[in-house]
Amino acid sequence: MTAQPGQGQPVHGRPVKGWPVKGRVAGAPISWGVCEVPGWGYQLPVDRVLAEMRAVGLTATEYGPVGYLPTDPSQRSRLLAEYGLTAAGGFVPVVLHEPAADLMAEVDRALDAFAGGRPAFVLAAATGREGYDHRPELDADGWSTLLSNLDRAAARAAERGLLATLHPHVGTMVETPADVRRVLDGSKIALCLDTGHLLMGGTDPAELARGAADRVGHVHLKDVTASVAQKVAGGEISYAQGVSGGLYRPLGQGDVDVAGVVAALEAADYRGWYVLEQDTILDGPPKGEGPARAVRESLYHLRGLLGGRQ
Repeated sequence: MTAQPGQGQPVHGRPVKGWPVKGRVAGAPISWGVCEVPGWGYQLPVDRVLAEMRAVGLTATEYGPVGYLPTDPSQRSRLLAEYGLTAAGGFVPVVLHEPAADLMAEVDRALDAFAGGRPAFVLAAATGREGYDHRPELDADGWSTLLSNLDRAAARAAERGLLATLHPHVGTMVETPADVRRVLDGSKIALCLDTGHLLMGGTDPAELARGAADRVGHVHLKDVTASVAQKVAGGEISYAQGVSGGLYRPLGQGDVDVAGVVAALEAADYRGWYVLEQDTILDGPPKGEGPARAVRESLYHLRGLLGGRQ
């Protein structure tokens, strides 16, 4: 699943010889309202998002939805370099529970666009439906196919020198604590620990960080308003309604034990990315500072938690 020591790739998020430890905090276009879900909201142009990332002090970003950045890896790398940014990773929703013959071709197409820096290949077990409000139940065969495909995709990424991770995500096939446990027990893929989606799915992210730090290869840091998260989890409101209704807060201003997560991972010698990701929906061009303010507040809070270790 991972490259051999000395090739500069992490083993489940742990450092190997030659692995840099500085510049570990990244952003994501979703914090500026840029999302793959149709009808999500107003989509800010690339130049504004990248410029504001750099202005708040970020040095890396995830790619955002397919097509938001150039798909040609050299063009993408040059564009990011123009704004003083490198690549931290890319979110790739893929249907993994069906025995599709072209699955690896789809994985290869996604991997073709990864280049420069040390981007994590962040898989989500997509349902095959639009949005994140409904998901089918998997039988034993479906789970067997999903787990096998996770390892196949991880191995393919490793062949290209990249680390693949699985992102437990609301409204995907891996959402609940039982789902996460099946992935940990039934596959070798590393996890993308997303504090917000784990909490909404019923997993304590700090507890997971303490108990499975050796499986964490990538981190999405969100803070969450628990009362809104409960409404999303209970089906009272849609995920998008939750986002519009204050689901996500800057780090340190919500109900997630962000400090506990970071402390557990740092104690376990985690050296992967911390990606600031507070999903946002915009109804038009923002006035004033816009989404950058929340990102700046989150970055300031995280720097305090990391001290001199960033």
